[in-house]
Amino acid sequence: MRKSLRYLGLCAAVTALLTAGCATDSGGDADLSAPLPASVPPGTSLAISVNTARVALETSGELRKLPFTVSAWPAVQAGPDVIQAFRGGSVDVASNAGIPPIHAHATGFDAKIVGVKVRRTPNYRIATAPGSSIRTVQDLRGKKIGFSPGQAQGVVVLRTLAAAGISTDQVQLVELNSPQFLTALQARQIDAAPLGEPTLTKYLDQYSSQGAGAVRTEAVDALSVLWAPTSVLQDSAKLAAVAEFVRFWARGEVWAWEHPEQWISAYYVQNQEVSAADGRRILETTDRPYFPDNWDAAIAWEQETIDLVTKSGFFGDSFDADVLFDRRFEKVAAEAAPAAYRVEEAQ
Repeated sequence: MRKSLRYLGLCAAVTALLTAGCATDSGGDADLSAPLPASVPPGTSLAISVNTARVALETSGELRKLPFTVSAWPAVQAGPDVIQAFRGGSVDVASNAGIPPIHAHATGFDAKIVGVKVRRTPNYRIATAPGSSIRTVQDLRGKKIGFSPGQAQGVVVLRTLAAAGISTDQVQLVELNSPQFLTALQARQIDAAPLGEPTLTKYLDQYSSQGAGAVRTEAVDALSVLWAPTSVLQDSAKLAAVAEFVRFWARGEVWAWEHPEQWISAYYVQNQEVSAADGRRILETTDRPYFPDNWDAAIAWEQETIDLVTKSGFFGDSFDADVLFDRRFEKVAAEAAPAAYRVEEAQ
């Protein structure tokens, strides 16, 4: 299986390198070292794949204040799907965990992180198939585990195994895209997979009576990032719009935190279709938004992740994590948020 994963990764890298020149050479007018523009030119539009921002901005009434047009809100979430949407030009900016930008770089696609939100508590648990005997992470030895090397869930699996002293040779990593985890668990094609909320709640509501469960892992997916293709950032009009969106994204996250009942109703109940009670329970496990105005720690975390996935045999050679970040944006989200959200919450 490991050999197959490496082979698929190599094929993806070759394909990406053949197409990356077309995807990233925008001929844009903006130098990546130039200061961010002060205003957005009239007629500018962005296609944005950040569902939580759309819901927060619509519900708070801030959406109409955007100084540019949102041409579309594509429902693209999984990292590999976002990369493909970036390549095809159907998405200009997206929200993901820290691993998809690493995956993009490893396959030859040039994109940059423009916004960083940090969390300290685990947001995934290891869900188990109906009838599984898995009760602790130590029980994962010899089991089939859903694994997506280009997504946050893949990093959670690697960090969980490493912390438990389990090598990847002692499990069977079944390569799937994260949206496929649920179906694979339901069909008992795999024994376990990391699920986040509200998917985990929906799964357990339906299958816990059949013996499905969830094992706690201390592996933290520390970063939630906004990122965009370098070609977008080389277009001065789109660059200005991206900078404005980063500000609205940060303010939307703060609004959701400060208006929990409205957020539960708009996002968890109406958008994600879970009960208000489950929404409240999920929100209780969520960290207060934290937007650092210095990205050194975020870059260090990305470097640790890069080294982990490359040491484990994925994504080829290690590289300098700093290349993933556009540090012109380093203070944009933080300065858009109230001062309390620029300081990490005490645990």
